[in-house]
Amino acid sequence: MDLTYGPDYEVFREEVRTFLRQHWRASDDPAEVAAFRKEAVAAGYLYRSVPRRYGGSEQPSDVLKARVIREEFAAAHAPMEVKSLGTQLLVPTLLEAGVEWQKERFIEPTINGQIKWCQGYSEPNAGSDLASLRTRATLVDDRWVISGQKVWTSFAHEADYMFLLARTDPDAPKRKGISYLLVPMRQPGIEVRPLRQITGESEFNEVFLTDATTDADWIVGKPGEGWGVANTTLKHERAWVGDVSGSDQLMNSLIRLARRTRGPSGRPWIEDPGLRSRLVEVQGFLEAHRYSGYYQLSRALKGESSGALGLTNKILSTNIAERIAAIAIDILGDASLLPHTGAGNRADVGAERWMYQYFGSLGSAIAGGASNIQRNIIAQRGLGLPRVQEN
Repeated sequence: MDLTYGPDYEVFREEVRTFLRQHWRASDDPAEVAAFRKEAVAAGYLYRSVPRRYGGSEQPSDVLKARVIREEFAAAHAPMEVKSLGTQLLVPTLLEAGVEWQKERFIEPTINGQIKWCQGYSEPNAGSDLASLRTRATLVDDRWVISGQKVWTSFAHEADYMFLLARTDPDAPKRKGISYLLVPMRQPGIEVRPLRQITGESEFNEVFLTDATTDADWIVGKPGEGWGVANTTLKHERAWVGDVSGSDQLMNSLIRLARRTRGPSGRPWIEDPGLRSRLVEVQGFLEAHRYSGYYQLSRALKGESSGALGLTNKILSTNIAERIAAIAIDILGDASLLPHTGAGNRADVGAERWMYQYFGSLGSAIAGGASNIQRNIIAQRGLGLPRVQEN
């Protein structure tokens, strides 16, 4: 097995390293980060799949170059693309299914962080069975009039726009009468109610739409084709949630925690044989995930499908995150029982940051498609197993 990228890509790797040495200085200043991203786009390293007329670098598709860039930016702790629902989910959806004016209006300000998006999919009675959604949109003259409720809507309280699914043909079969609409959030017909989480934060929301409106042409795809467009978005969401680089960062953080925290013996936890065994077990799962990615990459370079393997990425990363969080809680011991304030936890290197990760790992089993639903998809579509017949 040859896991090298070859001489041409190693030359490219050195080009990326040189660029980073010359242009990136670790900084938390938003203006400096934005300036660096602009330089990285101009150099062809960020937003490679986005055409230049929409603010991207418009590079030929090359999955190995993309992987080299991710590896080197991660090693240098340099910022890559803005991570948001707009950049990670909507932008690739518009590139695949949007019309020209939608791409021109929305993509560049989204990837620059000038406008924020939220996703209106889940409803109180339509979560895993998304096709059961009841939010309706009716075309009245030149406007869609929308009424219904969305739930678990991440960052709706901050968003400028929502991309949502609504039933536009109530008489059509379950998945046929759904449309994919872009909706301004700042209007009288939309009420956002934060949902307080166990972490102390409120990044999720309920959204109530009462005769909210959007222009007739603010629809991605044709009326009734929203289910297909939505699956384009979900494809990118599962890839985003299932990326192995996030597991790498989390594992490295866990090892640092084990090195600096003392166990019952008075020695650092990293020296405890039982804990080391658990760390090795998790690292084994992580390496399996990594090499599975290499295999999928090799198949993709040959234009071949990796079959059911591609369906496992999200659930693998979810399982790894849950195991890492459980080990961290055991290391923290009594400190993990301290009250959780919900303030500053993303940056905190201590117990509160890990408590946030622990609670968040429970949500990862739902985000981007619930794990049980994902297992059903793997069984039925990947392995060809029959559906369970209910009595």
